Amino acid sequence: MERFTRIRCFLGEERFDRLQCRFVTVVGLGAVGGHVVEALARAGIGRLRLVDFDTVQPSNLNRQILALTSTIGRLKTEVARERVLAINPDCRVEALPLFADDRTAEEILAPPPDLLVDAIDSLNPKAQLLTAAYGRGIPVISSMGAALRADPLQIRQADLFDTRKCPLARRLRKKLKKSGVGRGIHCVFSTEDIDFDYQEPEDGVYPEVSPFDQRGRRRRVLGSLPTLTGIFGLIIANQAILQLAEDNPSPEEDPR
Repeated sequence: MERFTRIRCFLGEERFDRLQCRFVTVVGLGAVGGHVVEALARAGIGRLRLVDFDTVQPSNLNRQILALTSTIGRLKTEVARERVLAINPDCRVEALPLFADDRTAEEILAPPPDLLVDAIDSLNPKAQLLTAAYGRGIPVISSMGAALRADPLQIRQADLFDTRKCPLARRLRKKLKKSGVGRGIHCVFSTEDIDFDYQEPEDGVYPEVSPFDQRGRRRRVLGSLPTLTGIFGLIIANQAILQLAEDNPSPEEDPR
């Protein structure tokens, strides 16, 4: 198929054919997850399950690839599904407008995908999904915090338990340890110094940016660049593509 000529030339027929047989679940279709889906669709992944409970909001326009004036108010899952099929009509795409937590983990992860991409930006749902995936032995690539960062040269890949200088990863490790989760969760993170910790604000007030913010704990709005969040997503997708093209895919750690 001509649309995949360049990636066929790069990977070779055998490795590309593997991509077309792979099943990937992406949870979280925001600034990071949207770019993951875009790249996986353009790489020829054969089956995608897309999970997000939210709709496109005006505040998404600065950084989310799914956010256009024409898509505001629509479910992100449906917008993403349409975009994938516009790129590759042969892709099998499932759109699940679900909030990821203990109650929905079975629906999200069954049948088990070849790879789970976790692009959730909220701590508790992220921990619950990763715990469920870990217990089922599902390979994972997880995105840590991309907001507040400005230096792409400080983005790294490693096991979650080897990350450093990432407040989200630090809090996530604590939660996962309590649930019996150990090493084996590959992630993308930044070593850039930031002045932020995942704590409740003193006055208990959070700004509302989405009509669905009542799902889960309310969060502070963090500033972010369209470049850094997109780079996070493309690094995750790049790792996923190379991993899934192999016979026995396993993530490699960043040696830096």
